Amino acid sequence: LELSERLSFCDRLLGLESWLMEPLDKRRRLDSTKVLVLATGGTIDKAYPRLMGGWAFEIADPAATRILERVTPANFEHNVESICKKDSQELTDADREAVLAACVETACEQIIVTHGTDTMIESAQYVGRRHAEKLSTKRICFTGAMRPERFVDTDAHFNLGVCFGALSSAPPGVYVCMNGAVHAWDAVVRDAETGLFASTSKKA
Repeated sequence: LELSERLSFCDRLLGLESWLMEPLDKRRRLDSTKVLVLATGGTIDKAYPRLMGGWAFEIADPAATRILERVTPANFEHNVESICKKDSQELTDADREAVLAACVETACEQIIVTHGTDTMIESAQYVGRRHAEKLSTKRICFTGAMRPERFVDTDAHFNLGVCFGALSSAPPGVYVCMNGAVHAWDAVVRDAETGLFASTSKKA
């Protein structure tokens, strides 16, 4: 090797040695991917406080915060922000615009939106139609739950986990992650009888 090449190689080795000497937690922070979680309410966030004379439900604080405190994916840092606390049938285009704005404004390239299942596809389409223009480098996954996170048999943890897998493997785009599958925003439907989400051919 030429002298300059040997020096360059030695510099790289010294840099690697310096990195290895750093505390393990710091190395993990340096290697970690930042994920923004935007909460909008929906079944995943529902709570059922006991009231006089019976039970009622309310949209509580984001379930994603509790899930990620219990199960933290390796090499990911996360921040959870609440956009609104609504049943998805009550969401308006103004709420969807707020989700879009948060996606545009954040420096994070990987985003999860927790959402009620009834209008999740509509919101994913709202953001998806604007992805090429405003969000071309970002991966955005919409997810939720068929049963509240506070229930023992909830699917919330599973669905959120699918999102983290999609964020690390799918190309930039907008996706709906439900029932163990990842669907493109413009190629997903929901079965009216079972409530399950399924992929379909992309719309023209």
